[in-house]
Amino acid sequence: MARLIFLLLVVLAASFAPACAKEASVSPGINAPFAQPNFEEWVERFERGGREVFDKRFEIVAAVDIKPGMVVADIGAGTGLFTRLFSPEAGVKGQVIAVDISKTFIDNILKNARQRGLKNVSGIVNEATDAMLPLASVDIAFVCDTYHHFEFPKQMLASIHRGLKPNGALVIVDYERKAGQSSAWVMEHVRADKAAVIREIEAAGFRLAEDRPLMQTNYFLRFVKRD
Repeated sequence: MARLIFLLLVVLAASFAPACAKEASVSPGINAPFAQPNFEEWVERFERGGREVFDKRFEIVAAVDIKPGMVVADIGAGTGLFTRLFSPEAGVKGQVIAVDISKTFIDNILKNARQRGLKNVSGIVNEATDAMLPLASVDIAFVCDTYHHFEFPKQMLASIHRGLKPNGALVIVDYERKAGQSSAWVMEHVRADKAAVIREIEAAGFRLAEDRPLMQTNYFLRFVKRD
């Protein structure tokens, strides 16, 4: 009897081990530049003509399709470009949550929001493994040129899944990674192509609802949370 119990415990331990194992970083050090960022320098990099997501910012906002009263999480908010643009779309009864691992970014986003009178903007300084969204609180999670910065994508996606309301949407904008077409910087910096990203996100409990041909060097994907 004792031997049987021992064997059962071994089997149970083995079955739980993979679930409890820590996820290894898929891109060690990729977020080091954001540890102590110069905010104004990043504004010049992120909010400039010639950067596709900046040039197409209004088309992106329209495609995200925010309704008044919605709660939107701008994950990897950076300098707050889309946080600011989402604010009037969500309206006075909605909320836009800027989420970033950089406290400097969040502090400046909130300061700029106050200066512009954007009263529906709040901020979260998150961890590399967790977006830290309140449970089932968000209608749309928006991730622009940030998915490739997820060091721990499985854990981050799980946290986003938890934070979304039933049937909530996850919108991903990121670089196309195509050998012979994408720049050398993209090929080195971005770890996964669109097909791989879709597989990872679908495996995390989402359904691909839209692949919109909106840009040339970036793709626009909308996923819906599966319960």
